[in-house]
Amino acid sequence: MNPERIYQVLMGPHISEKATIVAEGADQVVFRVASDATKQEIKKAVEELFDVKVAGVNVVNAKGKTKRTARGLGKRNDVRKAYVRLAEGSEIDFLGGE
Repeated sequence: MNPERIYQVLMGPHISEKATIVAEGADQVVFRVASDATKQEIKKAVEELFDVKVAGVNVVNAKGKTKRTARGLGKRNDVRKAYVRLAEGSEIDFLGGE
């Protein structure tokens, strides 16, 4: 895979309460990904970038909320998230702790 494409596909980890629960219970990590990224691209990008084995990828397209502001209605951006299930023995540590 093109090294530049890896950084275009993976936009960063998605940190939320649900993502933390999923990470602890099911050995999954949640990433925000590009809107045109495929499951195969996401799998290759995670495997190459973090040197882990990926067992599966599920993708969710979350629509942005409509919010009321002082200037009328506004809309938050749509988000595409990838739930990456890691193989047994694989682990990604974002904090770099031991």
